[in-house]
Amino acid sequence: MSAVLETSQLSVHFGGVAAVSDIALRLEAGARHALIGPNGAGKTTLLNLLTGMLRPHAGSIALRGRDITRLPPQRRVALGLARTFQINQLFADMTPLEAVGLAMSEHLGHGTDWWRVAGSREAIDERIAEILERFHLADVMLERTSALPYGKQRLLEIALAIACSPRVLLLDEPAAGVPEGERHEILGAVAALPRDVSILFIEHDMDLVFSFAERISVLVGGALFAEGSPDEMARDPRVQAAYLGEETGGDG
Repeated sequence: MSAVLETSQLSVHFGGVAAVSDIALRLEAGARHALIGPNGAGKTTLLNLLTGMLRPHAGSIALRGRDITRLPPQRRVALGLARTFQINQLFADMTPLEAVGLAMSEHLGHGTDWWRVAGSREAIDERIAEILERFHLADVMLERTSALPYGKQRLLEIALAIACSPRVLLLDEPAAGVPEGERHEILGAVAALPRDVSILFIEHDMDLVFSFAERISVLVGGALFAEGSPDEMARDPRVQAAYLGEETGGDG
C-alpha cells in the first residue's frame, strides 16, 4: 500500500527536553490508525507537527509524496490535511448550517462569505446537506452551537474538517468529555467515512481504539515505542507494561 502521510526522523524539543524524538510514522491510504500512549507521551505534539502548528527541529513530513515540513497550516489544509482538537474549536454563536457553509466557503476560496456558496450551486447545497446528515446534525442545523449537547459539538467539529474535503483526517481524542451514550454515535459517524479519507486518531478509550483501529502506534516518552495490529499490541508484554496495563488487564 502507498503512504498518504509519512514522517522521517521527526523531532522537536522544548527547553532541551525532547517532546517528540526521531519519529518515523507511515499512514497508509485508507488507514484507520490509532496513536496511543500515556499522558505526556507526545501524541498531541506530534499532531501539531503534522499540521504545521509547530515547526520540527529535525526530520521531515510528506503528504501524498510532497514535502510539507515547512508549509503553513492553511497550505496543508488546502493539500488535503485536516484535524480536530482535544478541546473543540467552534464558533459558539453560529449554527451548524452556518459553520459548515463557512468551512466549505473557505475551502473553495470564497472567504467568509459562506452564503455565496450555499445556494450558488445545487451540488454544493447537496454536499452541505449530506455532511449535516452524515454527522447527525440535520435536526439541529439551525440551533446555536453553544446550545448543542457536547456530543453534537464534537460531531460538528469533525463535520467542519470533512467540509474541507481532506484526504487525511487527524482526530485528537474525538470522544473526550462526551457522555457514554453519545460516544458510539461519534464512532459510528467516523467509521462510516469513505476509505478515500485516511484517519489517524488519538484516543484514550481503549474500547474505541480496539473496535475501530486497524493499526496502532504506541508513543512513550516522545518516541515510537511499538507498532502493529490491535491483536499484536494487545498481546505485546512491553505495551502492557508501558501503557495498557490495568486498562486492558481486566478484560484479559
